[in-house]
Amino acid sequence: MSEREAVVIGAGVAGLTSALRLVDGGWRVRVWAAEPPERTTSAVAAAIWYPYRVGPVDRVEAWGRRSFAVFSELADDPETGVRMAPGTELLEVGGEPSKVPGWAAHIADFRVANADEVPPGRVGWTFTVPVIDTSVYLRWLSGRLHRRGVSIEIWRVGSLAEAAEAAPLVVNCSGLGARELAGDAALRPVRGQVVRVENPGLTRFWLDDCNPGGLTYIVPRRGDCILGGTDDEGEEDASPDAATGEAILRRCVELEPALAGARVLEHRVGLRPWRPEIRLEAETLPGGARVIHNYGHGGAGVTLSWGCAERVVELASS
Repeated sequence: MSEREAVVIGAGVAGLTSALRLVDGGWRVRVWAAEPPERTTSAVAAAIWYPYRVGPVDRVEAWGRRSFAVFSELADDPETGVRMAPGTELLEVGGEPSKVPGWAAHIADFRVANADEVPPGRVGWTFTVPVIDTSVYLRWLSGRLHRRGVSIEIWRVGSLAEAAEAAPLVVNCSGLGARELAGDAALRPVRGQVVRVENPGLTRFWLDDCNPGGLTYIVPRRGDCILGGTDDEGEEDASPDAATGEAILRRCVELEPALAGARVLEHRVGLRPWRPEIRLEAETLPGGARVIHNYGHGGAGVTLSWGCAERVVELASS
């Protein structure tokens, strides 16, 4: 067994990106996953670059900046499924647009929205960020790994020790699976339901976390729109609920009337792996194998993926 061999557990965006950066760093990598990339929570995500429900703030901002830079470069290649998109985030009624979040410091066009750019009585910010079509992007990541000789093996890992028998370095990107693999009681699901519809020609996104009816967002992609959503902490039912889907559609049409009559393509549910802070650290197992944990990203797994993956490589090399 080579000292620079690694097993990455998980084929969501955290696992695939970590695997790719390890390969870039000269590691021989295998990916073990309970589900293929297209069946992971990452595949359900609207995947707009936005640090949502995630901490700690200082490290999140650094990982987010690095990921923003990489996605900005990938947006030049249409095969990646990444594009730079403008949009608006609405604040609560009576909110103060002067309270700019720290993550906005590196976004060149971030500004307070004009009155004619928001619904009556609302305030908000407008800015341009990467939007990642995960139906394309996960295939692109998988393809890059395949061309580098990395296989994605679909089977459920029973323990970290089992993975450590195959390689001296294990990278745990198992999402909610880390509750069992790492015995992490702080990790819990946050259920997110979305509706995918045909795109009637929209190019701008909308984010409204303060809608009285619930979390509301509209993320246009090239061929469709992802409409959301829900934010149900502790809920583990991954079956779409028809009434919830109808409520999502109503809120989104109210915010963007052009969506009225858009053909519904599917309803989907993802379980975001949330914990009070991301776990991105190394430990040594009995017997000497090293494990790097990279999970607990909540709703920001894509947003932080490249920054976190590069931190994985730093830890692997230390």
